[in-house]
Amino acid sequence: MHSYEVWVAGAAEPGTRWVYWPRVGQLLREPFEVLALKARLERGEDLPYDDRLLAGRVAMSTPEQGLRALAAARAAQPGWARVPLDDRLELLHGIHRAVTERYAELKALLVAEGHPVRLADWELASVAAGFHPDSVADFAAQLRQPERTAAGRRIRMVRKPDGVVCLSPPRNAPTSNSFYGAMTLAAGNGLVVNAPPTAPLGVSFVYREIVAPLLERLGAPPGILNVVSAHARAVVRQWLDSPDCDDVVFFGGSEHGLKLERECVAAGKKPVLELSGNDGVLVWADAETDLAVRALCERYYGSGQICMTPKFAIVHPEAADRLLKELVERARGIRPASPEDPDTVLSPVVKRAEFSEFLDEVLAAGGELLCGGEFVDVDDVPAGEGPFIRPAVVRVDGLAAAARLRAFREETFFPLLCVVVPEAPVSLDDAIGFLNANRYGLRNSLWTQDERVVDRFCGEVVNGGMLKVNDSHIGCLPVLPCNGGTGATGGIFGEANQPAVRTTHLQSIAVATPVRPREAVFDHAADVMWGAAGAVAGPAR
Repeated sequence: MHSYEVWVAGAAEPGTRWVYWPRVGQLLREPFEVLALKARLERGEDLPYDDRLLAGRVAMSTPEQGLRALAAARAAQPGWARVPLDDRLELLHGIHRAVTERYAELKALLVAEGHPVRLADWELASVAAGFHPDSVADFAAQLRQPERTAAGRRIRMVRKPDGVVCLSPPRNAPTSNSFYGAMTLAAGNGLVVNAPPTAPLGVSFVYREIVAPLLERLGAPPGILNVVSAHARAVVRQWLDSPDCDDVVFFGGSEHGLKLERECVAAGKKPVLELSGNDGVLVWADAETDLAVRALCERYYGSGQICMTPKFAIVHPEAADRLLKELVERARGIRPASPEDPDTVLSPVVKRAEFSEFLDEVLAAGGELLCGGEFVDVDDVPAGEGPFIRPAVVRVDGLAAAARLRAFREETFFPLLCVVVPEAPVSLDDAIGFLNANRYGLRNSLWTQDERVVDRFCGEVVNGGMLKVNDSHIGCLPVLPCNGGTGATGGIFGEANQPAVRTTHLQSIAVATPVRPREAVFDHAADVMWGAAGAVAGPAR
């Protein structure tokens, strides 16, 4: 059994109680038996542990442990920052090796948490890309720029760690997103991670089984990493109130996240936000529609409950009929099953009521439901209270009509793909304008073979932290950040995020030797203003 206590200053401590995590595949099949066992164990009953039903347990932390975790990170951080960057980067290389070597173990844990096999494969591939040697080399180049000489001085631009970073991973994908924190450690920061009680097991595994042993082998101070488990609102409030927190990395909904951004600024903390997404895909007339359809069907990974899946598509009228025919055929072939099934990508839908509201609004406005939308159980049998929804595709004609619908304006966290077909003649200006008007900004994609369209898309689409052309929409690549975005996705400081860089600050350094202070200030100032060669007469000295 995976069993993790609270981790403070390099030592495990008992918590207030255990939270047991069920195997979601079994939960879907035997909900009453699984939940009953979980409840009885969490009440403290002395029962035999059944790993057929349960995947493990994590201890809930106390507020006092949260404060000691912050203090431990603060005390350890200066010593860790003095460790040479190359040595700290070995942490990232070690994580890349661990993800590769323990892939099957990590994948099994994600599946136990309820992530379908194919979704788990994508998540781990994304993690591996983030820790790829090429990515690490790029981080290093940004953290340590080469020294130059200017005006007789040695000049350096360096990035220094912010101090103590506090990370709150999302409930829908806590394990893969929790790796974000490990990158901030490489920058020289201390770290406090909150393993969310609603899904704490994978986060605890990552930091206790992978990151902590690597830090120990590197000789890092014990307090540099701390793992607590408390309800997010309470623990984030503690971080805001503490002088031992410098950066708050928060994953969650935009409404709450943007409010938190204001609170962070007021409290003197740097907010690093990974919020909602409403990704768009533009399919031009000459697109290879069979490939575009495959990318659009990434919408249904995790039943669309992932911020970076494509939410809507703008499809040129000349490509619309053939694309929609292929899209509907492929969407109808996507069926629910237990997460262990290697062919499934769907997971139980949390916001089922919102799905119905958004779909009803589209249909009332004249949109057409092309397929899907039925509530079903794990065996794909129609059920009014079923936890799954068959993948839905809707068509709306006209950009103006689409702009009035919440299904195009807001994040849709369920398996609904909205396709708008602009009225002819189609203007690329209007299509780009529609993408840029999106108040969210995570990713946007384009499908075309016309290089002029590619150039305009890449040059004029300012919305989003990432643009993809003729490629998987959700796929991640080494070097390119897979996190971060603009607008309601990343807040007013939003951009593509490289965690090892984002949790640092830029500092300039000039070393003048041997120069007397008066000459360094006054003589050089005159040279800069009036010309070193005296071509322009300067003021009398």
